[in-house]
Amino acid sequence: MSTRVYAGAGHWTSVGEDAQPGGLFRLTIGDDRWERLGGGLPADADVRAIAVHPREPRVMFAGTQYGAYRSDDGGDTWTAAGVLDAGVTVWSFRFHPQNPEIIYAGTAPPGVYRSEDRGKTWQRMPGVKPPGRVAMGFPCRVTRIAIDPTHPDEIYAGLEVDGVLRSMDGGRSWEDVSGDLAKLAEQPHLRSRIGSDTEMEGMLDSHALCISSAAPGVVFLAVRMGLFQSVDRGATWRDMEIGRFSPLTYARDVTASPHDPRTLVACLSVAARGDDGSLYRSQDLGRTWRRLDHGVKADGTMMAVALHPTDPAQIYCATRSGQVFGTQDDGGTWREYRLPAGTKDVYAIACV
Repeated sequence: MSTRVYAGAGHWTSVGEDAQPGGLFRLTIGDDRWERLGGGLPADADVRAIAVHPREPRVMFAGTQYGAYRSDDGGDTWTAAGVLDAGVTVWSFRFHPQNPEIIYAGTAPPGVYRSEDRGKTWQRMPGVKPPGRVAMGFPCRVTRIAIDPTHPDEIYAGLEVDGVLRSMDGGRSWEDVSGDLAKLAEQPHLRSRIGSDTEMEGMLDSHALCISSAAPGVVFLAVRMGLFQSVDRGATWRDMEIGRFSPLTYARDVTASPHDPRTLVACLSVAARGDDGSLYRSQDLGRTWRRLDHGVKADGTMMAVALHPTDPAQIYCATRSGQVFGTQDDGGTWREYRLPAGTKDVYAIACV
């Protein structure tokens, strides 16, 4: 069966321009034509998250400003996936690594919800409360959830913008583990303030985090100031110094390969709304990195990467400006699949 790639976009506006269409798009490799999916998705849905069931690839979830939606037929039709609290936008999903019937959703306002029945019903996990170190001009949100594959009761939630929370009991209670990130912001080169009154803002601007089965208890974190690592479950953090390998250090995504747990892939760019982006890969758990995308040029921030669940040679990534790049030969060659004109503010990508 041909690979299908999914990209989620929001409604994008700027001074002097009308709102542009967002939504969820699907492309079949070989056909190479994007289609905007409907079939039950709200017509004005901003799609911030996409998740594909790890064992049943036709079952997938989309996160919107109206909550979670589920498809059982690869995106042809959609239904509201249970009821979350009113006014909740879903920004992230994570399947339980040992029982994919269980799925977690991260939201704005900040919350983590758990479903044990494929999204039919949801329970809001107690104690998910931002530390309150940073106040931005938009609501704080849980942009990524990570679960230790070897200790699935150990869950992390990345907050944009307020650091990292950790649960050691499957989400029943949570604690702030970003104190050391705030301390790192005392270093001049790790200070950044754009929309708040504190220069620790950049270090607490959590975009993505992941844990590999090759390194239990080690958390890899992508923030505005680069890539960071904790080897003690968030108690302390260190700079991975991605600038030694890449001239671009704004980190938007980091993920571990489902095929080789020592392999990490990260999206690196200039800024949140920049004019360049890149994809880097480490095959030694972040000790060294090499650029992976070649022969293509990103004209916007590289926002997200998707690694094919069964074919390690296939990798896809998306820019905020609506470009999707893909390789079917492990980075040897790349091709651009640009989303329909006017589609911008792309946050999510998946492939199956």
